[in-house]
Amino acid sequence: MSTPSKDFEKVEVRLKWDPSPPGAPAHDLDIIAATYPADEPSGSPSYLVHFDSRSPDGTITLNRDSRTGQGLGFDEVMTLELERLSTAYARVVVGVVIQQREGRKTFGDIANTGVQIREGYTNLTEDDFSGVATATEATVAEFVRDGSGVWTFHGTVRGFDGDPGSYAAIMGNHKPGT
Repeated sequence: MSTPSKDFEKVEVRLKWDPSPPGAPAHDLDIIAATYPADEPSGSPSYLVHFDSRSPDGTITLNRDSRTGQGLGFDEVMTLELERLSTAYARVVVGVVIQQREGRKTFGDIANTGVQIREGYTNLTEDDFSGVATATEATVAEFVRDGSGVWTFHGTVRGFDGDPGSYAAIMGNHKPGT
């Protein structure tokens, strides 16, 4: 789903899921963001933001990180301060990966998954990953800056099957806005 809304400033990506059953390996889902340069918006990312990292300029930060899904509400939250992001960057792609340390897990294997993208108190989109149940990674949002500096949001959930490392390398390999 895409929205016709434009000119986003500060956006939150929020992720939730239920913990694994007692005695089973923990479900560990992570939000990842890739920032792309204006001169090559679908090439390799300039940098990635994920657990244990933040953007070099502090405009993209992971505020909350969970390795188990335990807690109430949203277990992981990433903030994107698009209005502060350098004009050298024209695209930010946000995805969710499932860590595969204890055997293959897909979104369909994990109960009550959900992602919410919001600006302030306005929900831009929500999804439960049911449309990508067999995937191990999913792109959940894309923000594209046009020539006048205005950010546009595209919220189509697109599933991938692989590992977090290979997903990070290809997550922006499509034409911006599609």
